Amino acid sequence: MPPQIVRLVLLTIVIVCLYFTARHFFVPQSFGKYGHYRGAAIEEIRAREPLWAGRKECETCHSEVVEKLAKADHQGISCETCHSPARGHVEDPDVVKLPKMNAAMCARCHEASPSRPKWLHQITVADHYPGSCTECHTPHQPKL
Repeated sequence: MPPQIVRLVLLTIVIVCLYFTARHFFVPQSFGKYGHYRGAAIEEIRAREPLWAGRKECETCHSEVVEKLAKADHQGISCETCHSPARGHVEDPDVVKLPKMNAAMCARCHEASPSRPKWLHQITVADHYPGSCTECHTPHQPKL
C-alpha cells in the first residue's frame, strides 16, 4: 500500500477521534433528551421572570383606553406591542414609566415594505410627514 494512503487513513482516524472527543465535551448532557435541543432549556426558560403583563393588566388602570382601542383598527394589537413589556410598570407604575408613542414605533409596522400584507396601512415615513405621527393620528384610534 502506498505510504500516502496510509497517512490519509491515519489522518482521517485522528480527525474522527478529535471530533468525537470534542463533541463529548461541548455537547450538553441534556441534548437530545426530548428531541433535537437541550432538555435543560425547558427548566431554564420556565425559571425566567416574565416581562410581559398582558392586556388584562393594562385594563385594570386604563379601561377607557382599552375601550377606545376595541373600536379601532389596532384592536387586535397588544398594548405592549407599542409600549414595550409592561410587567415592571404593572408592579410599580409610579417608578416604571412606559415610553410615549413616536414615529419610530409606528414605522416598525407601517413603513412601506413589499413583504407586508396589502391591507396594512403603509407609508414612507420620510415622505409622509417629518414630525410625529401623533400630531395627526391618535394611536388608540388611528383614523381620527
